[in-house]
Amino acid sequence: MNFKKNKLILFIVLSMFVGIILGFIINKQITAKPIKLVEQVSSGKPEYAQKQIKKAIEKYEVQFVKAQKKKVAGYFSVLSDIFLHLIKMIIAPLVLAVLVLGVAKVGDFKSVGRIGLKTMIYFTCATLIALALGLIMVNLFKPGTVMHLDLPEANASTGIKANAQDAKNFIDHVIPESIIKSMAANDILPIVVFALFFGIAAASIGEVGYPIIKAFESLAHVMFKVTNFVMNFAPLGVFGAITAVVIQQGLDVLSGYVYLILCFFGGLLFFVFGILYLICVTFKIKYFKLLKDIKEPILLAFSTASSESAMPKTIEALEKHGISNRIVSFVLPLGYSFNLDGSIMYMTFATVFIAQSYGMDISTADQIKMMLILLVTSKGMAGVPRASLVVIAGMLSMFKIPGEGLLLLLAVDQLLDMGRSATNVVGNAVASAVVAKLEGERF
Repeated sequence: MNFKKNKLILFIVLSMFVGIILGFIINKQITAKPIKLVEQVSSGKPEYAQKQIKKAIEKYEVQFVKAQKKKVAGYFSVLSDIFLHLIKMIIAPLVLAVLVLGVAKVGDFKSVGRIGLKTMIYFTCATLIALALGLIMVNLFKPGTVMHLDLPEANASTGIKANAQDAKNFIDHVIPESIIKSMAANDILPIVVFALFFGIAAASIGEVGYPIIKAFESLAHVMFKVTNFVMNFAPLGVFGAITAVVIQQGLDVLSGYVYLILCFFGGLLFFVFGILYLICVTFKIKYFKLLKDIKEPILLAFSTASSESAMPKTIEALEKHGISNRIVSFVLPLGYSFNLDGSIMYMTFATVFIAQSYGMDISTADQIKMMLILLVTSKGMAGVPRASLVVIAGMLSMFKIPGEGLLLLLAVDQLLDMGRSATNVVGNAVASAVVAKLEGERF
């Protein structure tokens, strides 16, 4: 890795630390300055009235402090919003360009079908493993039972709408009515479907299609250059995201959730350094060299809690690792809808955790049923805001678990999202490498 890349990684890491420190300082300053009106307002009032006044004012102070934290955090989150918007600006044209180019290089429906079948078989197996691991971790360590968290009020609003995805909705989502509409919404799966048809059609008409294939190749190179420009803003985006989170949540919130965080991150680490490592050994892939080559997108996904932000750099890193453009451009975009391993693991883990917190026993049969349902309903959710929580909300409703239980996770969801986003990047990188090996590539 050259000095410029090392410098970028260094700036991202420094931005994380500076953001944590500054966010902690601001959080403490806001928390230390509540409005003390109890003595002034309650002076001369009967004792019972003083208690009621004190309770009302303390409740107001909590709400006031929370509003202040949100307001100040908003000033910093603008930086992360700018960076993430720049990244989202890149994704649709980049995915379209690299996938059309990759499919055109593959050449025909038969070859695309062969690679697609291998890819989907791997995605299905990886998803099942991730879902099963989530269940094993939550049943083995029982964080919901061990932690004894205070339960939210009944019917409290979570702000998360349950996912009611069925076969019709899934097909409506996958098959684009308009490629322009799908690109405007950054909806990856419909873009992939259109690009498959377009790429095969362009390749099948021979020399007549060469100019347009060449145009998409030029577009891909231009978008990678734009990516390099945008990455210069990454440290600022990371700084803004981390600072905003720490201002709102503080570091004190972590103390009450240490056990949950350790359980979940332990599962992620086992998946990354255990399961994915064994998969790579099986297919004779140099796993730690692969991790070294994609460490920049991993760090970016972790620090921004967005695997989407790392997608352009992941494509670039995998091609430099030696995996062909035709494989990377085909597998990676599909992976962002079908192979989000960290997010998938979180869905089973979080659902059973909430059930444990309410003292509910989910039978083994129901957990297997949950796993199979999630195998289907989790697909194509990449374009949905807070997709993991939306799917989990659907699971809670389906298994009669109180929906307000999601509030138990919201305080640390951003931190957990950092871990699962980084895992998503590693999982899709391994998927690309496995499919490349199955196609006989050497790297």
